[in-house]
Amino acid sequence: MALLRERPTAPAATAAVPRNAPGLALAALGVALAWTVHRLVPGIPMLTAAVVLGIAAAHLPFARSLVRGGARPGLSFAGKRLMRVGIVLLGLKLGLSDVLGIGWATVAMVLAVVAATFFGTWWLGRRMGLPGDQPLLIATGYSICGASAIGAVADATDSDERDTAASVALVTLCGTLAIAVLPLLHTPLGLTDAEFGRWVGASVHDVGQVVATAQTAGHGALGEAVLVKLMRVALLAPLVAAVALSVRKRRKDGAAAIGRRRPPLVPLFVVGFLAMVALRSTGLLPQHALGIADHAQELLLATALFGLGSAVHLPSLTRTGGRVAGLGLCAWLVVAGVSYGGVLLTTA
Repeated sequence: MALLRERPTAPAATAAVPRNAPGLALAALGVALAWTVHRLVPGIPMLTAAVVLGIAAAHLPFARSLVRGGARPGLSFAGKRLMRVGIVLLGLKLGLSDVLGIGWATVAMVLAVVAATFFGTWWLGRRMGLPGDQPLLIATGYSICGASAIGAVADATDSDERDTAASVALVTLCGTLAIAVLPLLHTPLGLTDAEFGRWVGASVHDVGQVVATAQTAGHGALGEAVLVKLMRVALLAPLVAAVALSVRKRRKDGAAAIGRRRPPLVPLFVVGFLAMVALRSTGLLPQHALGIADHAQELLLATALFGLGSAVHLPSLTRTGGRVAGLGLCAWLVVAGVSYGGVLLTTA
């Protein structure tokens, strides 16, 4: 009799896996297609392709019913949970020696670029009346590291999935345009290869987009771009912690009344990110382990970004489409202009 009573509870223990399985399978297919696109056209980063394919899947007639129905739980799981794991592994790209190696003048330049872009974009987005957390999320994506930073802050603030998806779509679009536009400005702006790399690292959003843009000027430019970009990535942890602290204070009085859990002072995945930076700084990890972690991080973020892209509903964006595009253009001009001035000042 005891065995008969226990049987009905067995499926409940594994219910979460089948519930998420269709969405995770669809996301895996999307990542495979994104990898194929990147292999065929190396100038298109895999993460960018993953977002675009996610948006396409949400609107194609033969896929949208699945995306909005049975696949939605798994896609949301990918966009939130897998994003956290990918951000933790992102910390293995950065060591303290990398930060010290670029010099204090460059560190000051990066801090100025991030601060000007973040606060300027956030203020302008609020003035333009963008809904929800979009001003905050777009400001984060432009100033730090694109979609990864948006996912981190959205998790810390418990942002609406639609705000997150719209912000990711905008930042990805502008970062993709940078791959084509910035190399055309290399010579007209009078930049050396090294200066061009630093400019790209300080102004382009996603790490993959930085690589795709800077490699057009050679290995020297690429090395400078990656170092400066990783310095911006290092600012992800203090920014998310500051945002989480702000949200925590805002909800302090009302949390008990509405029964809502206040966010932690420092989100756990940010602690994991810092732990990975510390681990990388010890020099104990062999190069092949770092290579495996790099591939795993890219796959996880690609899966998460496909999930976020699938949450974009283009018709609903028409209500704020002009304002969002205007904010994106203004933020792009701010980050490109401030970083260009910073590069000139630090190399004079």
